Amino acid sequence: MARIYFKCVPFSKEQVTLALESGVDGVIVPRDTVESVAHLSRCPVLAAEDVPSVSLNEKADEEAVLQRLRNGESVALARGWEIIPVENLLAQSDNVLAEAGSLDEARLAAGILERGVDGIVVLPEAVSDLKAIVAQCKVAQAQEHLQEAVITRVEPVGLGHRVCADTISLLRRGQGMLVGNSSAFTFLVHAETEHNEYVAARPFRVNAGAVHAYARLPHDRTCYLGEFRAGQEVLIVDADGSTSVATLGRVKIEVRPMLLVEAEVRAPEGVSKGAVFLQNAETIRLTAPGGVPVSVVDLKPGDVVLCRTDEAGRHFGMRIREDIREV
Repeated sequence: MARIYFKCVPFSKEQVTLALESGVDGVIVPRDTVESVAHLSRCPVLAAEDVPSVSLNEKADEEAVLQRLRNGESVALARGWEIIPVENLLAQSDNVLAEAGSLDEARLAAGILERGVDGIVVLPEAVSDLKAIVAQCKVAQAQEHLQEAVITRVEPVGLGHRVCADTISLLRRGQGMLVGNSSAFTFLVHAETEHNEYVAARPFRVNAGAVHAYARLPHDRTCYLGEFRAGQEVLIVDADGSTSVATLGRVKIEVRPMLLVEAEVRAPEGVSKGAVFLQNAETIRLTAPGGVPVSVVDLKPGDVVLCRTDEAGRHFGMRIREDIREV
């Protein structure tokens, strides 16, 4: 996920204010304005003189930039960069910044090598696109491939500690988090966007499941629900597979009656099976195709819900290749 900087040269207080309200990670301004801008927000303010713009016109320019990056300098690839030289730099450095003068250029920079540059420096000519750039290059994540899974078992299992993940964002119908007993099989647990006669909707919340369950995070990582902490970024997934990032504002762990839900995905290459423990309450829902929320109290064998399958094997949340079986 690229960091987004706004380069405000020549300086404009109105543009800097708009950039900060748009959610950029930092601003780049003339050195003599750094101190005054630093009082506007708790956000990195860099002097433009310390982040020079450099052009890549030939192979020697690429090599010179790489050497400067290895020396700890900050430079931004001038607008007009081409993909191949940027790929070469990304393969050898973790601090590649690239200028963008439009939403399309920012999207391109964010997608190089399926990883993107480490920072996008948005130029003043793209100030009107700032909110879209932040939304699509910072908040948005890679597409998830969701599959239809058939419920095979729903059974009460007594009491357990469940985790409510309260984000600082308002989620919408069809959105939730991928949670499961195994990182190889996760269920799209729906956010609490639905009203009923007893409980008001809480569209910021995903009642995600038992403390031991895996949750899928940004950047192909996982963690246990019991490890969730306020301020942590989590992955929000839509029924169509599109994703975004939200920040946890609060985590509630309480003892509640639980259900064991099991399902399987049938594919030509075989059958994948998975399970999840969810609170036994009407407000907890899985997600059916089309983004339809289905309450766990109405769930029955034969129902179809959305899941994600993967290879098993994680160590401290990072993907590993190992002979491992989770049941």
